[in-house]
Amino acid sequence: MKKCIACGMPMNTPSEFAMGDINKDYCVHCARQDGSMQSFEEKRLGLTDFIVRTQGFDRTAALEVAETMMKKLPAWADCFS
Repeated sequence: MKKCIACGMPMNTPSEFAMGDINKDYCVHCARQDGSMQSFEEKRLGLTDFIVRTQGFDRTAALEVAETMMKKLPAWADCFS
């Protein structure tokens, strides 16, 4: 089992990989329509929106949670130095 380098989601089946390509290191949720990986800002905004929508946090708290999560992921290691 691989984990997405951009969000940490476990990827078990081809449908969970970007473009169904099991050689990609990121998931379908972290890919743009063309199959490339979202930028740091795109992922940060999307993750913040997801946390607000699903967990009821206010925007400031959700952003803090999103950034805390992202700091632990390989795709964003250089973005927080």
